[in-house]
Amino acid sequence: MSPHRPWRVCGAAMTGKASMPSRYSAMLSRMVPNLPSRASASQPPNGDTRNHLQAAGHICVLKDAFMYGSAAEIANLTSSDKFDAALAIHLYKGGRLLQGSRIPFGIIFGGTDVNEDVKCKEKRQVMGAVLERARFAVAFTVEMKELAAAEWPDARKKIYVQSQGIKATPSETFDWYQFLQNAGIPADSGPVHLFLLVCGLRRVKDPLYLVEAFSEWHRKDPSVHLGIIGPAVDPLFTSEVEERVKRAPGVRVLQELPQPELHAALRCCLALVNSSSSEGMSAAILEAMDLEVPVLARNIPGNAAIIKHKETGLLFSTPQEFVTLSKSLMSDPTLEKEIVTRAKEYVEQHHSWEGERKTYQSLVQRLQ
Repeated sequence: MSPHRPWRVCGAAMTGKASMPSRYSAMLSRMVPNLPSRASASQPPNGDTRNHLQAAGHICVLKDAFMYGSAAEIANLTSSDKFDAALAIHLYKGGRLLQGSRIPFGIIFGGTDVNEDVKCKEKRQVMGAVLERARFAVAFTVEMKELAAAEWPDARKKIYVQSQGIKATPSETFDWYQFLQNAGIPADSGPVHLFLLVCGLRRVKDPLYLVEAFSEWHRKDPSVHLGIIGPAVDPLFTSEVEERVKRAPGVRVLQELPQPELHAALRCCLALVNSSSSEGMSAAILEAMDLEVPVLARNIPGNAAIIKHKETGLLFSTPQEFVTLSKSLMSDPTLEKEIVTRAKEYVEQHHSWEGERKTYQSLVQRLQ
C-alpha cells in the first residue's frame, strides 16, 4: 500500500442499512474511522464515516453486510475491488465476514458482541479467532474493554478505548407541528408532551418494554405520547411492534426521518427514551445530551456508563419507575435544567468528535 495515494474504504452495515436516514444510522456510521488509503469496513455508522474518510482524502464505500452470506463473498468483494484494508464494527456480525480475509483489518466492538454474543460458545470461538487476526480493536468504554480482555487475555494490548464522538446537526427548517400532524398527534387541543424512543427495531432494543405502562399513563393524561422511531432492522419483530402499538393508546410507531430532521424533532420533544435490554454506547443518548434534551434510560451497564442518575440523565429499572421519573421531570423545571446542562458539559468533555477522528487516524496506520 502506498501512503501517497488515497485508499478506498468499503463499509458494510451489520446491524442495519448503512444509508438509513435515522439516528440509529448515525450511531452505526459514527464509529468508522479515517483511513489514509483504500479500505473496507464491515459495518459502519452514518455520514460521519464518510466525512472522516473523505476529509483525509480517501474513498469510502459502505455496504450493507446483511447482503452477504459468507466470508467468501466479502473476500470476493475486497479482492475484485482491490481494497487495501478493512474495518468491522461488531466482533461477530462484522468480524465473522472477515475470516480468511487476505487484507489487514481492525475491529470496533458493537456492544452486543461482548455483552451478549460471547455467551454463545460457537460465536465466542468465531470472535476469538477474528480478534486474534485483527490489527487492533476499539472499545467504547473501559468496561467494554475489560469484558473483552477477560474473555481473550492475549488481545488486551491491542484493544484501545475510544468513546463515540458526537456532532448533532438539527435541521433549522424542521416543522414541528407538521411532524406531529404526520404522526397523528393532535397539537391544537392542548399541550403535547412527546417522548421519543429512537432505535433500530430489533429485540435487544426492547421498544415494547414501556408500551403497556405508558399507554396506561396516557389514558390518565392524554397530553403524553410515546413515539418509537427507527429502521426496521428485524422485519418480523417490526411487524410485532406495529401490531402491539395499534392496541396501545398514546404510543405510535413513527415514520423514519433524515438525521437532521430527527435531531430537530428530538430537540422539540420532552425527552429521549432508551429501553434497551443491552447496549454498547448509545449514540442517540449522546446526541440528545448534546442537543440539551433530557434522557430517560433503562438502568443497564451500557447506559449507566454514560449517565449519572439525576445528574446527566434519569435511569429507570421498571416501567413504573419510568413513569414516576417522567412525571418528576415534567413537574420540576429546575431538575430538567440541571440535567441538560450537566449532560451537555459531559458530552463536550468526553465525546469530542474531533478527538475521535484523531484517534482513528492514528490507529488506522496499523492497517498499512
